[in-house]
Amino acid sequence: MHKFFFEETTIKDLFVVTPFYNEDDRGIFVKSFEKDIFKENGIDFVPYEYFETTSKRYVIRGLHFQTENPQAKLIRVPYGRIFDVAVDIRSGSKTFGKWYGITLSSENRKMFYIPKGFAHGFLTLSDIAIVSYLCDDKYSAETDDGIFWGDKDLAIDWPISNEEEITISDRDEKLQAFKKFSRGI
Repeated sequence: MHKFFFEETTIKDLFVVTPFYNEDDRGIFVKSFEKDIFKENGIDFVPYEYFETTSKRYVIRGLHFQTENPQAKLIRVPYGRIFDVAVDIRSGSKTFGKWYGITLSSENRKMFYIPKGFAHGFLTLSDIAIVSYLCDDKYSAETDDGIFWGDKDLAIDWPISNEEEITISDRDEKLQAFKKFSRGI
């Protein structure tokens, strides 16, 4: 039996979380969230809604955030493997404009806690990946915004050698540059 484990990252308030799980000859049991345990470990998170995406290999989603009613997120990959990225867009933060990336997979069972004030995106590394998002506030299409995934100023080290293999939505392809975003805050 494995208990929850909380790992701080190089960016304040971002955590890598290994959930409670038990594996035996029947399979695997996973408990991915308990409010009190998260709070005891410095994460005051109350889920509001749940999303799930299924993506093919080399799909990039993001980098998304909401300008009003931002959402904290707990990201988990119950099937497949992704490279998940959070970019600090908190005005006045010592790590403003810095990013942190981690591979999340059904094999490593790691989760990524991303607080409010971060842009979020991921690259699918397996043939198919299911990504679950537990969010602490309501999705707002009117205030949904983003930063271009390949922004040169952010210099995210996406684990892909051929950008021609990437699949991205028309909307995400036209997201703003980080410089434009940072001038507006």
